[in-house]
Amino acid sequence: MAKLSLSRRDVIRGAGTIAIALPWLEAMRPAPAAAQTTSQFAQRFLSVYTPGGTVMANWRPTGSTSAPVLSTILAPLQPHLDKVLILDGLAMLSARGEQHQGGNIAWLTGTEQDANPNRYAAGPSIDQLIATRISKDKKRISSLQMAVRWATGNSNSRLGPQNCCTYADNATFDPIAPRLDPQAIWTECFGSLNPTNAEQAKRDRKKSVLDYTDKRYAALSNQLGVDDKRRLDQHLTEIRRLETRLDQLPPVVPTCVAPARVDTAGYNPGLGTTMSLTTDQQIPAVGTFMMDMMVMAFACDLTAVGHFQWTDTEAKHTYPWLGLNEHLHFYEHDGGFQPVQLTQVYTWYHRQHAYLLNKMKGIEMAPGRTLLDESVVFFGSELQDPPSHDKRNMPFLLAGGGGGLRGGRWLRYGNDLSHNNLLVAILNLFGDMRTSLGPAQYNTTRITNLTV
Repeated sequence: MAKLSLSRRDVIRGAGTIAIALPWLEAMRPAPAAAQTTSQFAQRFLSVYTPGGTVMANWRPTGSTSAPVLSTILAPLQPHLDKVLILDGLAMLSARGEQHQGGNIAWLTGTEQDANPNRYAAGPSIDQLIATRISKDKKRISSLQMAVRWATGNSNSRLGPQNCCTYADNATFDPIAPRLDPQAIWTECFGSLNPTNAEQAKRDRKKSVLDYTDKRYAALSNQLGVDDKRRLDQHLTEIRRLETRLDQLPPVVPTCVAPARVDTAGYNPGLGTTMSLTTDQQIPAVGTFMMDMMVMAFACDLTAVGHFQWTDTEAKHTYPWLGLNEHLHFYEHDGGFQPVQLTQVYTWYHRQHAYLLNKMKGIEMAPGRTLLDESVVFFGSELQDPPSHDKRNMPFLLAGGGGGLRGGRWLRYGNDLSHNNLLVAILNLFGDMRTSLGPAQYNTTRITNLTV
């Protein structure tokens, strides 16, 4: 009789996809050494836009690379510092075009503002390149774009280069407008969500896994030697013991639950340039609601890619909850540079970033691994210095642990290193191992220290 040959990858299969891994048996031949192929790439990407850059004196941290001391503006992120990477010294050299529009376009595309009739991007944005790789045709929603109080100022409720950050991964790089109506987003994403506790169903299935494989076990056992049969019996006995313990575990908290619906009556998502205190007062509540929906869209596996905008580059709306009754452009330069008021606004945005990261950190995707651990979040803007529109030393942040991203650090690049190199490094975290993006002159030095 031919000698039974097994490998460590062999399993006892039952009905459907039921299978039990085998312990080491003498019948298994030694496996040859092989390169590791297990994917460590990031599984979700979210870009978050805030307008008008920052007040660099109140943004830049102090301390050291490995022990940054957060500034006034960054201080709300302190509880999540271990998952936050502060990027300092990068310049958006590819931001060529109108002073706000060029930066808005270059942020995620690494391209100059195109000379086409609508003056949009000359290439796809990285969120859409990532969506093509991990989300398109794999998830219900290829990518999910949301915006709060959007298309203000000259765009007047219309899509334009001053308010669009995402561009399709196709031959014409079509601009992608964000979804604006929070109630419509909830209905689209969660209106038909089945509240079945999928995790509990999986647990129930695992309880009886041995019952699905009894005949296969008997057939294999008859072909084994005495020592191997003893090892297999011990292995299956241990599985039965663990299954019995499952009955004593507390109920599983569902990962996928529709977020609580928030009353947004009075909020006008299509208001555009029209000033409205009623709508502006609801920006915090609507933004929180939208962040909750974005997080749960990831947790429910509706999509793997998202983009969230707090407004557009002009941000011509007020901030009444901060006691600020002028729009952001007024505090940037229309009314003279006002760093105190701007610091208030930027600090508030970072409190919202902290809320987002906390929600992602609170979703357990597997034992010991959260949604934030599996994701990469990219926080950015269209410029750095509001009065001069300077785009050097951009206030960029990365957060999460996807692809091995390692937070808790302040990385200083200096010498006006092109941010295109950062965009390439982010793509690499998702398994897209290209070495350049956009025009060649903006791809200079590989960034390799996001994970080490």
